[in-house]
Amino acid sequence: MAIAATVNCGPKIDYADLRTRAKSAFGTLPAAMPGSEKDTSELIALGKALYNDRRMSVNDTQSCASCHVLEGKKGGVDNMKTSPGAKGSLGDRNSPTTLNAGFHFAQFWDGRAASLVEQAKGPVLNPVEMGMPNDKAVVEKIGKIAEYKEAFAKAFPTSKNPITYQNIAEAIAAFERTLITHDRFDDFIKGDDKALTKEELLGMQSFMNQGCTTCHIGPLLGGNSYRKLGQARPYDTKDLGRYQVTKKEEDKFMFKVPGLRNVAITDPYFHDGSVATLSEAVAKMAYHQLGKELGEKEVASIVSFLKALTDKERQ
Repeated sequence: MAIAATVNCGPKIDYADLRTRAKSAFGTLPAAMPGSEKDTSELIALGKALYNDRRMSVNDTQSCASCHVLEGKKGGVDNMKTSPGAKGSLGDRNSPTTLNAGFHFAQFWDGRAASLVEQAKGPVLNPVEMGMPNDKAVVEKIGKIAEYKEAFAKAFPTSKNPITYQNIAEAIAAFERTLITHDRFDDFIKGDDKALTKEELLGMQSFMNQGCTTCHIGPLLGGNSYRKLGQARPYDTKDLGRYQVTKKEEDKFMFKVPGLRNVAITDPYFHDGSVATLSEAVAKMAYHQLGKELGEKEVASIVSFLKALTDKERQ
């Protein structure tokens, strides 16, 4: 028999029914990321070092961690609208989080990279980001650093020439495959009725009832499809999204749906970083994607649920 609870004599929560619905819509994050089966501790350690090494940039000022901050309970982003590169120029899109990134079906807002390995190769050679002129220059620079000679040899023991651009990307990807977060939402899905507050449970109920799961579905609550930004009502942007990759007319203004895990600590929001708060993001998404104008209480309820998606170690 389902157990129901009330919130200040307000709406009732049927725990069993809500859990069943949530399991169906979201499920839980897997324990390991795809491709991690053969990752060794040596490979992961090398990847972590490279991820945090500013020498990966043309002038030793920029690392992966500069835009995708993990230290200090950060959410794998720099919390800037768009990020400055090695030479100070700003990028044209908001930096997505590296937390849980390996679960996404594609990388970047426009999905131009199919894997973490492919993604890792991009920013290093991007003139606006890390600014290295070509992959040979990267390999030559890293190859001159004494500690890396030993680290690459340990990480790629069967390779005669282990320091390659491919292996640099492989190592960074191996480290990023360890960035799996754990939150109270999953605890609820797995059977803990006390994992979420009643307010958060009502927020989850609203999230599903309002149709947010049209796009934000699956273990990441997103990260598994492309959607047109401005699906119900136009969104003002000059960025053509995935069209820039495919050149297909139907891909104009299509962007990868971001996963909502850790969304409360990855502000600002949207591909352009134009939205400062989570409340505003919820209201705008409802308006532009669902054609709905949510009241303040409804927005606050959904936000309370989204905050429960924050990694327990980053709260």
